[in-house]
Amino acid sequence: MEAEIITIGDELLIGQVTDTNSGWMGQQLNRNGVNVRYRSAVSDRAEDISSVLDIALKRSTLVLITGGLGPTKDDITKKTLCDYFGMGWRTDQLVLADVRGFFKRFGREVTEVNLQQANVPDGCVALRNKLGTAPGMWFERDGRIIVSLPGVPHEMKGLMTDEVLPRIMQKFALPGIVHKTILTQGIGESWLAEKIAAWEDSLAAEHIRLAYLPSPGIVRLRLSIYEGKKEDAEKCIARKMEEVLPLIHDYVFGFDDDTLENVVGSLLRERKKTISTAESCTGGNIAHMITSVPGSSDYYIGSVIAYADRIKENQLDVLPETLAKDGAVSEYVVKEMAVNARKKLVTDYAIAVSGIAGPGGATEAKPLGTTWIAVSGPEGTFAKKFIFGDSRERNILRASVAGLAFLRKLILGELK
Repeated sequence: MEAEIITIGDELLIGQVTDTNSGWMGQQLNRNGVNVRYRSAVSDRAEDISSVLDIALKRSTLVLITGGLGPTKDDITKKTLCDYFGMGWRTDQLVLADVRGFFKRFGREVTEVNLQQANVPDGCVALRNKLGTAPGMWFERDGRIIVSLPGVPHEMKGLMTDEVLPRIMQKFALPGIVHKTILTQGIGESWLAEKIAAWEDSLAAEHIRLAYLPSPGIVRLRLSIYEGKKEDAEKCIARKMEEVLPLIHDYVFGFDDDTLENVVGSLLRERKKTISTAESCTGGNIAHMITSVPGSSDYYIGSVIAYADRIKENQLDVLPETLAKDGAVSEYVVKEMAVNARKKLVTDYAIAVSGIAGPGGATEAKPLGTTWIAVSGPEGTFAKKFIFGDSRERNILRASVAGLAFLRKLILGELK
């Protein structure tokens, strides 16, 4: 079955709000055998919404819409859909009770405008929203299904999980779409492609599609099969993965939904070890990534954001003569930062980073993106130089990823 996702809102088109709904919805639909073929964003104008729907209903069996279901006058999706399908209105009593209960739980008086949320097109199935006041709406027309959901991400996710996906699974016999993703770090997309070229050429005979998905510091390899029995597809992909992993073992850090911060956190927790960071150019981003993992307090102790040289000296005991001789972006400075962070914060491991994120500060000897990263632990202290590029944002991200990957190798005993 082919599906399409439409997001509604001027704020999406002008970049005021980032659309995270489409990605999450696409992921969930695909996991359940629904092939998402199209995604689009449209303004808060009835004629634009209707035009996009005209196109979508000609090419997709399932159309999912998010946004424009709030109680204010600028939220026009519900009225637009009612007019589009030539329907009247009804008050859904279950939704009305939900709206009253929602306000009661928070000790607030329900307003008339909120009570209007219970009015829905009389030809739709109202989908009850446990996390808000705007119900979802399920329409069926000429063999097509149109589902309208709130744009608030946690409300949309609740309705997708509780109402939409179960209804789709019940209504359609869906194929077993299978994906498996290999996560790599430390090798660029083109170099990775060259390493696995012969293996990649063998995938077509197995009806496997391969996609390269690069992001700052990381390249994901996604293997997909869109046909046949799910069990057979899983076995086929597993066999092909066994063939490729020895070729890229040095760069693989996880699979599917793994993240470096999760992988490193699991290693630390399993070994009952602790971590601290000493960050200059990354400004605390490594610490932020580590602490984004639930339960990171089991192993994360703290950080020193040593942006200025005097903080490196006063808080991390970096020797003034080291800074004077080698400069803040150097092997010896990051090694001292890492070693002394371990001592001062009393941790088993530490990551230290110092670099030229840009756009200023570069020299002929140290071009933009030059970054030194050190990791220190019971196994020793190691440092490595990187030259990332000319984008400040990407340099910070790539340095953070490289630091965590460097630490992972130290913990696993892969640094000599």
